[in-house]
Amino acid sequence: MATNKRGRQSFLLPGPAVITHWASVAGKKEGEGPLAQYYDRVYQDTYFGEKTWEQGEKKLQQLSLMTLLEKAKLSTEQVDLVFSGDLLNQCIGSSFSLRGLGVPHLGLYGACSTMAESLLLSAMAVGGGFADRVVAMTSSHFASSERQYRFPLGYGGQRTPTSQWTVTGSGAALVCREGKGPVIECCTIGTVCDLGIQDANNMGAAMAPAAFQTIQAHMKDMRRRPEDFDLIVTGDLAQVGKEMLLELARQEGLSLGGKLSDCGSLVFDNTTQDVHAGGSGCGCSAVTLCGYLLDQLAAGKMNRILFCGTGALLSPTSTQQGLPIPGVCHAVSIASGRNG
Repeated sequence: MATNKRGRQSFLLPGPAVITHWASVAGKKEGEGPLAQYYDRVYQDTYFGEKTWEQGEKKLQQLSLMTLLEKAKLSTEQVDLVFSGDLLNQCIGSSFSLRGLGVPHLGLYGACSTMAESLLLSAMAVGGGFADRVVAMTSSHFASSERQYRFPLGYGGQRTPTSQWTVTGSGAALVCREGKGPVIECCTIGTVCDLGIQDANNMGAAMAPAAFQTIQAHMKDMRRRPEDFDLIVTGDLAQVGKEMLLELARQEGLSLGGKLSDCGSLVFDNTTQDVHAGGSGCGCSAVTLCGYLLDQLAAGKMNRILFCGTGALLSPTSTQQGLPIPGVCHAVSIASGRNG
């Protein structure tokens, strides 16, 4: 019997899962945004010293991992496992970044929900007694994503008002059985939802139903209310998807009590930075969590958040075939840990 399962989709952790250290590395545009002070490193070079954008994204993950290990005063040999992923085909950003390090690795693809997915699985591995120290990590890069999913930047394609700006950044979190820091309490695994959205430039609308379903499931499974959280933060619905989520909640009679925020709306300033609907990408929720959000929890400025990573599960092939875009959302409940 699954003694730690709650309801259909959620589970409690049987043992401690503490986020003891975290690190974030961001690009130039992100460093001009409102969360710049929370990033560990900001780079002006979009290639990060490499020859291509894809190699630059590999370097992004390497930088975030090395920054994390420096802050934790650990070597790679002291890390039991890494869960990581990215948006590139076959997740080469993640696998190439760990090449030669000798760290056990499980690669993930949850699109922009990957930071929540990696954190969720890290908590299960540590809380279940399978590892002592696990790294959850992901990244995205504006230029590599545009080249893969839409048009090469050299084409100068026009962006629609509903489009989002893929964040150039990487975040990494160290989840441990012992130590001080924010504590992962419980998690909700999302289901794949499909509203029939076919526009690859309107991913917020494609992901909003999944975000609502997961938030609703978490509240039901864990017998919680929005009032139990200081913040319910989605991954990267940005402005269009956030408004759609609020409307879905209103139609179903779920009041989010003014608790809802979104990483895609936090990471950029829509009034001064030309990002259209807001930010997106694996790195969007990663740098927001591994910078701003965990800092707020560690400082006691927030006591509990529900971190809901959202992902649009499309590919260039599915888009070219005119298929709709499924969405998924995974939720991780994180407490400050300051009250024991």
